[in-house]
Amino acid sequence: MSLSQRILDALPQTQCTRCGYPDCAAYANAIANKEAGINQCQPGGQEGVRRLSVITDLPESPLDPVFGKETPRGIAWIDEQWCIGCTLCIPECPTDAIIGSNKQMHTIIEDECTGCEKCLAVCPVDCIHMENASGAASGWSAWSDKLASHARHRYEQKTQRSAMSKTQATMTEGKTAHKQSAVQAALERAKALKQSIS
Repeated sequence: MSLSQRILDALPQTQCTRCGYPDCAAYANAIANKEAGINQCQPGGQEGVRRLSVITDLPESPLDPVFGKETPRGIAWIDEQWCIGCTLCIPECPTDAIIGSNKQMHTIIEDECTGCEKCLAVCPVDCIHMENASGAASGWSAWSDKLASHARHRYEQKTQRSAMSKTQATMTEGKTAHKQSAVQAALERAKALKQSIS
């Protein structure tokens, strides 16, 4: 198993981007390539730094406050009275924990929420809030390998669906462009024929 894979397996898989990278896999690769420190994962907390220290043989250091401080695990919830159904939060959720449709109230599937907080920034009416889901426990004490594995699976599924949607959109655009080109060519032939007759 590669170093980056071993590092990835030790991360909490919240996909929160607080470490400065687009997902846990990118952060794991950055650590393996000595481009990032092992103390940038806020959800993993100090226990996460310790785990990464063991894997990388790098000295354990305090969690870097630039990337946040260790806190209890949160879960998002949506204030139904204020939700306008804009759908901006849905694509931001890395684990598809938000359900709803355009101009309809949205809700959070609590068991799927990693507490990444990515939905907070895009909500135009500030109707999404975080609540404490782990009491005083923080870092890996508030999380578990089972939760991390589940979150990773959900994230990978969403990533695959997004990639398929982009591929289908590209193919549709290509077909549309081909049809438009064929129609344009037919119009030009008809125009040329009309001119030759007249």
